[in-house]
Amino acid sequence: MPARQRRLLAAAITTAACLTAQALALTTATAATASTTAGASDEVVSRGVTIPEFYNPPTTLPTTNGALVRSEPLPLALSLPGLDGTLPGTATRLMYKSTDSNGQPVAVTGAYIEPSADWTGDGPRPLVAVAPGTLGQGDQCSASMGLEHPLSLNSQTVSVGYEDLAIYRLLAEGVAVVVTDYVGLGATDRLHTYVNRVDEAHAVLDAVRAARSVGGASVGAGSPVGLYGYSQGGGATAAAAELQSSYAPDVTLAGTYAGAPPADLTSVTKSIDGSELAGALGWSLNGFLQSDPDLKPLAEAHLNDAGKAALTDLSTMCVGDALFGYGYTKSSSWTTDGESVSDIIASTPALQRFLDEQRIGTLKPSGPVRLATGVSDNLVPHAQARQLALDWCAKGADVTYKAVVLPGVGSALLNHFAPLLTDQGDAISWLTDRLAGRPTASNCWTMPVQP
Repeated sequence: MPARQRRLLAAAITTAACLTAQALALTTATAATASTTAGASDEVVSRGVTIPEFYNPPTTLPTTNGALVRSEPLPLALSLPGLDGTLPGTATRLMYKSTDSNGQPVAVTGAYIEPSADWTGDGPRPLVAVAPGTLGQGDQCSASMGLEHPLSLNSQTVSVGYEDLAIYRLLAEGVAVVVTDYVGLGATDRLHTYVNRVDEAHAVLDAVRAARSVGGASVGAGSPVGLYGYSQGGGATAAAAELQSSYAPDVTLAGTYAGAPPADLTSVTKSIDGSELAGALGWSLNGFLQSDPDLKPLAEAHLNDAGKAALTDLSTMCVGDALFGYGYTKSSSWTTDGESVSDIIASTPALQRFLDEQRIGTLKPSGPVRLATGVSDNLVPHAQARQLALDWCAKGADVTYKAVVLPGVGSALLNHFAPLLTDQGDAISWLTDRLAGRPTASNCWTMPVQP
């Protein structure tokens, strides 16, 4: 086996082993033709996985952001009977109304979990909104479906609900959890707008609002609220903290954890190109085109047939599929003139403007924020995450900056993923301290000596 394939296989196996350690539930789906759009009653099958009808949005949505469109019981794959009910809690599948980056109403799916464990801190039970890391762009990859099927595997797709570990750790602390699937991931009426900061921020904040109206939920307007996210999720929570004051003033944030946030997509685009997760570049381009159709003529002009086919293929893929299908792919093989996507962006003002609008760090976040970044992370580059901390500090934000020092390895994916696991306990402890009302102090003054 060539060395390149051995590295890819080793990275995929190592990642899968880590991701599935918390819950193993295998779902074998029947093969069928993938589809990405549907009406309210159409069946959607994405890479052999039939998407439940629940995920088909209705034609008319409520006017209020965060209003529940529908809900139903959600069976958790890993649950045990306990003296006070089912452990770790009782889950509800959600669809709620949000507003996208174009100001249009959009249906977003997710899940709320009422914990069985008691909250031992002062005051009412708190709520944490979990923003998932990169899961893919196919509807079968959504975090809410991952709670029901932590490992979904067939001949066409591999989907792993790796965020379940953080969710269950929060539930064990007596914290209620709401998880967003983001715009277009799960909900079958549109494509997931991957790393669109406004769409993600709105989906996170409206998930908090939706959780408050779930039947039987013990959280309400008086419950402390925290945000938790790593990688794509770290960008989503960072953006949500920045937009909270203007978009959701009714959602007061006790604390936000933003791990490895992709704050500067120009930098991230360069780093993922040719990496194990090169497929994420296709998800980004698909999301950009979904958000701004005016960019489509540029895509038509610069993408060759292989590039167009790759974007279509990736639009229904999960992370596991992309690792094996597009690992180490260089975007220059997708373009008509052999230029990389980064080079095309650099020479195209319209694309530069679009990515500049996605930049996180131009606004002061609300409430205390813990920003963690692995110093060896060369997938979502450490330097741009550290720069976000500097940008926020310059605006007077309450920032706890954590540089996760781990040795770099040959795999960019593992360099990015390792801090998620090694720092997760500290991140959750920091967040639960904020939910309990314990004070924190910014360490912005240490930035000159921080790696």
